[in-house]
Amino acid sequence: MMFQIIGIVVVLGMVFGGFLLAGGHFDVIIKAAPFEMMMIGGAAVGALLIGNSFKTVMGVGAGIAKAMAGPKWKAKDYTDLLSILFVLTKTMKTKGVVAIEAHIENPKESRIFQEYPKIMKDHFAIDLICDTLRMMTMNLEDPHQVEDAIEKQIEKHHHEAHEPAHALQNMADALPALGIVAAVLGIIKTMGAINQPPEYLGKLIGSALVGTFLGVFLAYGFVGPLAARMAAVVDEEGKFYQIIKDVLVAHLHGNAAQISVEIGRGSIPSASQPSFAQLEEALNSAPEPG
Repeated sequence: MMFQIIGIVVVLGMVFGGFLLAGGHFDVIIKAAPFEMMMIGGAAVGALLIGNSFKTVMGVGAGIAKAMAGPKWKAKDYTDLLSILFVLTKTMKTKGVVAIEAHIENPKESRIFQEYPKIMKDHFAIDLICDTLRMMTMNLEDPHQVEDAIEKQIEKHHHEAHEPAHALQNMADALPALGIVAAVLGIIKTMGAINQPPEYLGKLIGSALVGTFLGVFLAYGFVGPLAARMAAVVDEEGKFYQIIKDVLVAHLHGNAAQISVEIGRGSIPSASQPSFAQLEEALNSAPEPG
């Protein structure tokens, strides 16, 4: 969040500071901004409501908060995920599918999953693990078929998670045009007072141009970057689910549980990737299935 706040301060400081140092006066902007913002912002929000479902619109608000806070998965969460997958795949390989059936049929009561409450709250991650292991218990052991099935689930989830970012980006793309709309309305107002003195007309034209300024400024200074940040956060969080796929597919290829999670470790983003020793320590302290 710190970098986003710094970015906002820099944008505001450089734009308005430069305007002030160049000899600009804020009185025209301050007077015109509320009405221009009403037209531009109101039209942008209205277009957002017209073009998107209720779920997507609500997701935009949550997505902005997520963009400010950053990805929810931290380094410890990736290690915890590998620990869960290690215990499940090791148990399946050494004791057979019967030993994990109770855990995947009712993960809320599973001692393995209960050790990691943050991951338990992510229903998609839990469902992806349990559904895939359930397919294996039904003798679907072709790695390519399982990989394809997991990939389709992840792709669907990823597409849905991206919808708020796409909606916000569409808003950013529309803001410059909506700023022109506000400016044209200001010019129409000016033309209605064409018989007034030049000083008065200059203020009206300046007020009209505030609309164009705000449209472009909001689009490229705030809304567009926020949409890009939202998309980046979604992409990074999506890697969490790719690790599930990598480990379970590696398991289906006949690898030992230790090798499977090591393959998954290689897919973790570098900033959150545990070392081999750190992962080894976490696996040694992982809960044994009850």
